[in-house]
Amino acid sequence: QVQLIESGGGLVQAGGSLRLSCESSGRTFSTYYAMGWFRQSPVKDREFVASIRRIVDITYLDSVKGRFTISTDNAKNTLYLQMGSLKPDDTAVYFCAAARFYRREYLYTFENEYSDWGQGTQVTVSS
Repeated sequence: QVQLIESGGGLVQAGGSLRLSCESSGRTFSTYYAMGWFRQSPVKDREFVASIRRIVDITYLDSVKGRFTISTDNAKNTLYLQMGSLKPDDTAVYFCAAARFYRREYLYTFENEYSDWGQGTQVTVSS
């Protein structure tokens, strides 16, 4: 059974940093075509944050560009999201997601393009 397990969330002041991790068990990381981070707050639908495809192709939500960095460590079977200059608007539950298959038409910025999901980790940014 494949499991994605997030960690690293917490409470941080505005301007601070956090690093989220997502570890995969039951499936070797390198067999996924794409990995991504999404977030959901009480006032917004789940939204795309960042994705990484085959290590080199990376996409970010415009509002996190320059502040967040997505990366993977295949040896550790772990996906990361380094978040800096955090704002109260970044407050949300953050989910990692993985896509098993390549589809030419996919941008890997939509929920339905991912097959496996973690349970989420809460990030709260205080002003």
